[in-house]
Amino acid sequence: MDMCKAVVLSLALVCLMSFSEAREFHVVDDKASWQIPSFPDAYDKWAQKNRFVIGDSIVFKYDRKLDSVVEVSEADYKTCSRLHPVKSYDDGNTRIALDKSGPHFLISGADGHCEKGQKLEIRVLSAHHHHHHAAAPSPSSLIARNGSHHAPAPAPAHHSGAAMLRAGVFVGTAAALVFALV
Repeated sequence: MDMCKAVVLSLALVCLMSFSEAREFHVVDDKASWQIPSFPDAYDKWAQKNRFVIGDSIVFKYDRKLDSVVEVSEADYKTCSRLHPVKSYDDGNTRIALDKSGPHFLISGADGHCEKGQKLEIRVLSAHHHHHHAAAPSPSSLIARNGSHHAPAPAPAHHSGAAMLRAGVFVGTAAALVFALV
């Protein structure tokens, strides 16, 4: 009987640990790139609709010959200054791990792009915050193509059967753990 309890407890712990998964956010989807948006605050609006927690990461895709991503202070973000970068990225496929809570400020490294809205402020929550996030339309849906703007419908919510399955696994695991220990 003790062996059975140990197995159930081990399985329960493995299942519960899977709920603390890190997520990867593509700042713009795979079809678009880090570029000047058609609305100056498009990237910030996208960021405000997502919840970032420590352990998540954000991904920027762009032509490394034409652009880069620069992490800056809040003051430099507001003035679009690249003179005192916290960190610079120029590999064309930048993945930034969000390893501390609080605000993070990112701007384009190309001349004049930040002033045209190619900048992003995200707020990272500490690890003890709940992983709840609403689906947000990608900033690429807000980026002008060939100088014209067409506002597509927002992306559908990503609350699929997988989320329900995870919730069911969690409840089932918790119930099995309780019964095994009783």
